[in-house]
Amino acid sequence: MTEDQSALRTLSALVRDRRLALGLSTRALAQRCVDPETGTTLPRHYVERLEQDVPTLTPPRLPELKALAAGLELPLSVLQDAAGFQFHGVTTRRSVSGKAWMVARSFDELDPAEQERFLAVWEAFRPTKADE
Repeated sequence: MTEDQSALRTLSALVRDRRLALGLSTRALAQRCVDPETGTTLPRHYVERLEQDVPTLTPPRLPELKALAAGLELPLSVLQDAAGFQFHGVTTRRSVSGKAWMVARSFDELDPAEQERFLAVWEAFRPTKADE
């Protein structure tokens, strides 16, 4: 799965699917979810509510996403993209180099031709070899 494909999934689905792929219980996953910088941990009930996509769930903050990334053994950017999609309705597109990205609200609601035009404009701003 590419990062772009992950961004189109909700954080809830990503967490559930990855936990199952790792063969972990929600308790075991919660024990692994520790932000290496701040020591922030996630309680098991938060992981369970996240997987169940509880409507009143507070979106995770950066330390919580870092804890999830550590526990799920995934890049932080994949979780950020999925959280943005689920909680804020935005889709993230990254440049090939990874040095830049854009956040587009409702990108996926555009028809395929509009998406292509939007991405063409995005690519037009990419520097050429002569500019680098």
